[in-house]
Amino acid sequence: MHTPRTGLNWQRAQALAASERASYMVRNPISAGLAQQAGQHMLFGVPMHWMNDWSTPFALTVAEANGARFRDADGHEYTDFCLGDTGAMFGHAPPAVAQAIARQSARGYTAMLPSEDAAPVAAELARRFGLPYWQFALSASDANRFVLRWLRAATGRSKILVFNGCYHGTVDDVFVDLVDGVPTQRDSLLGQVYTLTEQTLVVEFNDLAALEAALAQGDVACVLAEPVMTNIGMVLPQPGYWEAAQEIIRRHGSLLVIDETHTISSGPGGYAQAHGIAADALVVGKPVGGGIPCAVYGMTAALAARVEQAKRTAPAGHSGVGTTLSANMFAMAAMRANLEQVMTPAAYDYMFALAAQLADGLRGVIARHGLPWCVTQVGARTEFQFCPVPPVNGTQAQAILDSELEHIIHLYLLNRGLLITPFHNMLLVCPSTTGDDVQRLVAAFGECVQALL
Repeated sequence: MHTPRTGLNWQRAQALAASERASYMVRNPISAGLAQQAGQHMLFGVPMHWMNDWSTPFALTVAEANGARFRDADGHEYTDFCLGDTGAMFGHAPPAVAQAIARQSARGYTAMLPSEDAAPVAAELARRFGLPYWQFALSASDANRFVLRWLRAATGRSKILVFNGCYHGTVDDVFVDLVDGVPTQRDSLLGQVYTLTEQTLVVEFNDLAALEAALAQGDVACVLAEPVMTNIGMVLPQPGYWEAAQEIIRRHGSLLVIDETHTISSGPGGYAQAHGIAADALVVGKPVGGGIPCAVYGMTAALAARVEQAKRTAPAGHSGVGTTLSANMFAMAAMRANLEQVMTPAAYDYMFALAAQLADGLRGVIARHGLPWCVTQVGARTEFQFCPVPPVNGTQAQAILDSELEHIIHLYLLNRGLLITPFHNMLLVCPSTTGDDVQRLVAAFGECVQALL
């Protein structure tokens, strides 16, 4: 039986980990001092607690970032293959977005009214994603939360369905897993005071029979899904899965919500457009504004009519949808520049070719060393996984995660000026990434693997 550590010398791996941690601490005295200072007034010593989940002994402080590179407080330069876990998927500070932000900075930030950019942004979203009606939020978490509220109101159904191992931001409803086949509220969820399993159903991705059985009662408002699971490690749909799943969802009167926040790496219109998935509603978060906090959600004309009717017939008062900074002038200016000038077909073509080069290089290293690992690519997004073939559901993806091994590899690369995404082994390329950057990453990965054998 293959495990993530099959073929590795774990005693050597642990020695390598200790050596890399020591090297990191010596290399980064200014970041160390800033981390100590931060501990005086920030919970856990970082702005968000999960920033401690990187492989580093203390947080690395970023001084500036541009394109595919950033510089830390100690003056070291890094090639960034994390890119804010798609928040900076098109590079840090894209010039067109930076210029739009500079122009808008003297013209106001927020007014609770539409700006001149609002209508062009909505029109461009409709053009590229094929959905005619749009609204805005500050994060994909908010956008998913708002969509669930709208769809429950529009359908009169209270339940939703998600896939085991999914991630859709901090939406309460989605933190339900299958534990030995039993729907279970995620035990890491803090401060939860009501039982999520009463209104959230969960099934395995790629399991059509389970999807059919879960929807058969006719009480599920919508299925919320990434078209490719990404946050537990990439899980690809099996051939024909989405064609059959869409038929099942519609036959039982449910709606399909596609979360493209990560899979926007698949093309200008996301994975759904590229692969013929006809969503009733669609969400895109982090990358749509070039790194400025914003998100969008769109829907079909038929669903929009139901949503508007639900709002018009509801009692007066707060709908539970929207925040005062949503669709602010600053974010709309950034989105317009990013959509029109940065998220172009030419940019995607370049990133696809470079990601393929990266994937091939990683596969070559794995093959040369005879490791039972695999590599998956979704557009500009590439990942190596500790299994011989890609997992087909969340349970399989969870079983191959090895945070200790991941941390060793990630820290080894970081100490050589290469950043990849924490939590799993995802890598992104952007329009500023070069072929030399990819070759350097592949070479360092190979040296790391050699050191682990």
